[in-house]
Amino acid sequence: MSSSSLAPSYAAVLRTRHACRTSGAALLGRLSYGMLSLAGVLAVKKATNSYAAAGTVMALFWLTSVFLSPTRAALIDRHGARHALPPMATAYAMLLAALASTTSRRGTSVVLLSVIAMAAGATTPPLGPVMRTLWSRLVPDPRLRQRAYSLDAVAEELLLVIGPLLVGLLIRVAVPSVALATCAALVLVGSLALASSPPVRGENRFGRPSAPAGDAISSSATSVSSSETSARRRPPLQLDPGLRQAIAVSSGMGMCLGALDLLLVAFFDEHHRPGAVAWALAALSAGSAIGGLAYGAVPWRSSSRLRLSLLAAALGLTLAASGLSPHPYVLIAWVGVGGLFIAPSISTAYLIADESASPAARTRAGAWVNTAFNAGSAGAAAATGWLVDRIPLSLCFALAAAPAVLSAATVLGRPHRPVAGASPPEDEGSAGTSRRAGR
Repeated sequence: MSSSSLAPSYAAVLRTRHACRTSGAALLGRLSYGMLSLAGVLAVKKATNSYAAAGTVMALFWLTSVFLSPTRAALIDRHGARHALPPMATAYAMLLAALASTTSRRGTSVVLLSVIAMAAGATTPPLGPVMRTLWSRLVPDPRLRQRAYSLDAVAEELLLVIGPLLVGLLIRVAVPSVALATCAALVLVGSLALASSPPVRGENRFGRPSAPAGDAISSSATSVSSSETSARRRPPLQLDPGLRQAIAVSSGMGMCLGALDLLLVAFFDEHHRPGAVAWALAALSAGSAIGGLAYGAVPWRSSSRLRLSLLAAALGLTLAASGLSPHPYVLIAWVGVGGLFIAPSISTAYLIADESASPAARTRAGAWVNTAFNAGSAGAAAATGWLVDRIPLSLCFALAAAPAVLSAATVLGRPHRPVAGASPPEDEGSAGTSRRAGR
């Protein structure tokens, strides 16, 4: 596919009314999350002079954030981002600022730091799920939405690269607690800008679009309003086969990628090239960005569920093969190839979640996919550390890849039928004439 065919497809997404302003605000807030892990570890380490304390405090933060994510998303679904996001972001930013202030002093109690970190994790604004819900309103065409979700996935990958670099620049001129305070400022400004964007301002008190006719987000307002009452009468989130598959594959991918970071460190240490880890991670992110952009531009004829299974299997098998690499450069190349499947897999999982959920539960559906990925990543990271010391490294790579490969079997479930009011599935018969969506 030529670059000339890629550009117009993504330009159509960016030309959508309010798209740049809304997604830009969300990305500004999400940049905070790309910075937070490194900033938090460095700040707590400086305050306590203990890597163990730093790891414990940040683990408590992320565990609280991950497992309460569906609850926070439910608040967004129930009250709307316009009403729920500002107080959530304000509380989160204040707690991060308190953590920054506390870590600016040496000898701070680890218990106090843990309590503040857990409180902050409990209020983390679900900016990713909110933005993906807004994409479903901004871009009603499910095929064009594929490109929107793919752009979102690629942007998120880039934030994970840019965030640590910004932290590195900040600690050259200031103490790590300043980087933590910067995270607080970014998430507050981004969240408030998102909450004040036109698509969010147009929500009614139930978080559904209420814009007048003719607005960019009102094309589906009538159908949403008509299903709003029935959507609130039934259970807010139904785990149909499509959503179960998205959650299962997301968890399997999280386990695979959560283990990969530690396996890369072990591999390059074994080959006496510890500095090459950064190149492998860069290759992974670059591959993901390239794969996401290419995937989002293709008018696929196969179903989303089949594609998700094939992508997960391809990711797992590629990373399993990378463990057999005889040289660090070969491993870097294999990891780059594996990265090609990451953004497409994640964007397809979020798309299936969006198609599976009613308008009253879309944010929560996306949050469950996100939670499954993060929980799988955290659990695999802990298990991998135990395995690396006990079995050959090549076998560790194979075991780490197994969850992603096994999750591909979820396509064998019953055919996916979207719930009433959910986004319509793609019309496979017209795949060549219209455009579809991604993360």
